[in-house]
Amino acid sequence: MYIRKLTSQVILDYGRAEVHTQAGTLRGVISDGTCIFRGVRYAQAQRFHLPEPVTPWEGVKEAITYGNACPEIFTCVPHDQYTVPHYFTVQSEDCQFLNIWTQSIEKGVKKPVMVWFHGGGMMTGSGVEHYAYDGEELSRFGDVVVVTLNHRLNVLGFLDLSAYGEEYRYSGNAGLADLVAALQWIHENIAAFGGDPDNVMLFGQSGGGSKVVSMLQSPRAAGLFHRACLQSGGMRPGTEMTRSLSRRLASYILEYLKISPEHVKELESIHYDELACAADYAAGRLSREEGRPVMYGPFADQDFYSGHPLEHGFIEDTRDVPVLCGSVFGEFLNNYASPVGTGSKNSWTEEYKYELLCTEYGEGTEKIIEAFRKAYPDKNIADILFMDTDMRRNALAFARQRAEFSRAGVYNFLFTLESPFNGGTVPWHNAEIPYVFHNAEYLEPSFIPGITPAVQDIVSGAWVNFAKTGSPNGSGVPQWDAFGGEENRTMVFDRECRLETDHDKELLELCPARKVDFSKLMGSKK
Repeated sequence: MYIRKLTSQVILDYGRAEVHTQAGTLRGVISDGTCIFRGVRYAQAQRFHLPEPVTPWEGVKEAITYGNACPEIFTCVPHDQYTVPHYFTVQSEDCQFLNIWTQSIEKGVKKPVMVWFHGGGMMTGSGVEHYAYDGEELSRFGDVVVVTLNHRLNVLGFLDLSAYGEEYRYSGNAGLADLVAALQWIHENIAAFGGDPDNVMLFGQSGGGSKVVSMLQSPRAAGLFHRACLQSGGMRPGTEMTRSLSRRLASYILEYLKISPEHVKELESIHYDELACAADYAAGRLSREEGRPVMYGPFADQDFYSGHPLEHGFIEDTRDVPVLCGSVFGEFLNNYASPVGTGSKNSWTEEYKYELLCTEYGEGTEKIIEAFRKAYPDKNIADILFMDTDMRRNALAFARQRAEFSRAGVYNFLFTLESPFNGGTVPWHNAEIPYVFHNAEYLEPSFIPGITPAVQDIVSGAWVNFAKTGSPNGSGVPQWDAFGGEENRTMVFDRECRLETDHDKELLELCPARKVDFSKLMGSKK
């Protein structure tokens, strides 16, 4: 059922549903009572230019097939296809499309709207890339309108050509302009799909979390959304693009392609593959010059983006937006992506665990083990070897500063539920997504008989409650107090979900940051 539902573009015709948007009529499908509209155009754009409103049409336009995804510079097969199953769709620069799942298409019902920003940094991905992004179950479970979307990425969305002409003033943040255009379309049309334009929640994971932060910091997006959720992304400053760096990338691309500045318009028409090769060369060159990885992404222009809030401060326009933020236990250090030792960690002897821990932490091992047992009394000390501290620290710092600024609630979470995969695997980057979308029971590596259904009801329930009211509290969810003041409160999602206060403070103080070699996570060339 899950594989058919999430991988096939051939939809069984249970029924048809028609909706009248401002540009014209769309015809979707009805699946088990859920109205689904796929490949809905929210804007159109020329390369490096701002998105424009959809051109009106006559008659009825079919909305049963996913729209194009943005082309990607990377041509790698994901290494994690089993734990994070991917769906690959057609790629094209004509990629301003979204998908909608709703329980009612009656105007006036005003259901909360949950808008998902996909991961992949600002470089890759799409609104349907992961099987778990399918919004049917979440819409049905929470009686909400779920929206996923595609937008311009990498060099198409984030190359500053403004030095070569006023017409390229916003080319460096065109990808963010697409997000704003999508939110504007939702504001103007979602009521026709049963949604409330005055109750829109943004949520995103990894790069999607960064996009949520970008909208929190975008004067152009102010008033177009009302809650924000960041999952394992967007909470760390100091890694962003700048206008000067983006302009250097542009100059290197022109140099690589042997295009003079006077003929910069040629960049608009060359084949994407040529542009991608030039963009890859430019990023590699700039990375070597800067001594750090440089990737395409937004920069502070004080129009579409005011800069990361932990460096530039939160903008006043979104002071009243409640925020939910957090991470997962293992992130990129989990024992599936970063194997340590031999065999399954849960079969190791105590002596072997201690040997591996001493190799990693040296003289501080005993204190770290003691602090870990206080923080996680039910977990295996071998998990210390696969425990993320970087993202966790970022989430706490972000929550703390947001709570000091905001007039609305801030809520922090940590997903720690171990998967049965490979004899026991700590949660990996993306592991919480199936639980958020209420799709975990369909994903084999995540499923724990007797546990998964109950936990996903709590996780999905918390997200739905947050979408409805700005607080995750509600029926079926443990009491979840807001973050702030003298206490750092975190909802820990595990076999027993519970609210903790500074439970891992000592552990984080003792554990040094551990770097991840992302080159090993990219997979193999197609």
